[in-house]
Amino acid sequence: MTPTKGFRHEALLYAGMEQFVARTTPFIKGALDADEPILVVVSRPKIAALRTAMGKEADRVQFRDMAEVGANPARIIPAWHNFVEAHAGEGRRLRGIGEPIYPERTANEMVESQRHEALLNAAFDDARDFWLLCPYNTEALDPTVVETAHRTHPVIADGHGYSWSDRYPGVAASVAPYDKPLPEPAALRATLVFAVGGLPAVRRLVSREAASAGFMTRPIADLVLAANEVATNSVQHGGGSGTLRIWRDGGVLVCEVRDRGHFDDPLADRRRPAPTRDGGRGLWLANQLCDLVQLRSFASGTTIRLHMHRDRSR
Repeated sequence: MTPTKGFRHEALLYAGMEQFVARTTPFIKGALDADEPILVVVSRPKIAALRTAMGKEADRVQFRDMAEVGANPARIIPAWHNFVEAHAGEGRRLRGIGEPIYPERTANEMVESQRHEALLNAAFDDARDFWLLCPYNTEALDPTVVETAHRTHPVIADGHGYSWSDRYPGVAASVAPYDKPLPEPAALRATLVFAVGGLPAVRRLVSREAASAGFMTRPIADLVLAANEVATNSVQHGGGSGTLRIWRDGGVLVCEVRDRGHFDDPLADRRRPAPTRDGGRGLWLANQLCDLVQLRSFASGTTIRLHMHRDRSR
């Protein structure tokens, strides 16, 4: 299959490290032979394996650790945007390899990583010439996760070549399944209805619950700031009020804000605010501060969940 112009979003199926290296190095070398910029965002062990396989040629490749770039999957699209923008106007095709789907993800992280894969189709739908390869380890991932790759990627590659996915529904439809409501928590720690003038109470409640959960000073401050930004959006753009709910999920503290607002843009939490723009920074800031942010928006209202791990070392 000859690469097409525009954005080519491709799932690469492999089983184990040996196949990963064997199936990604030709893609990387193809970029180097054509003098095409390439960014590879995978785990550190895979970066090491690729460097060993490629020798000195690896010095011409940009490598970044997915654990740093995409621990929160919402940060990955902005990283790819930075890469594309850095080479804008050069007239060359760009290539990337990104592996956001890996077995160590929690259940919530996996859902948001799959949402990220779907949103990539919208984020780069108008890209001039960008070929992005997304590896999936069929040996380690649940078969249902691999099956979802066929619905979020227009092109599927394996050891036998390339094929168009007959399960990919198009840009708009690939995003739609991730607008379903989030599951309800098993038990709540606190609930607060707030309106104009109620933001100090939001901050106090989040701080108190985070301290009670054993969080240190820095993550408490980050979570309080993120919750304040999201709650401020509710007051200013979500009907003037909202509901804060807080619960624990193992070592994770979750703060949820619900309001009557609605986001029309599926990439609302992935767009870096322009420096000259007033407002619109709340979601962006929350994603920079929190370990995971989940956004679901409907005609009836919006739900945003902020996840913070007690152990920030992960």
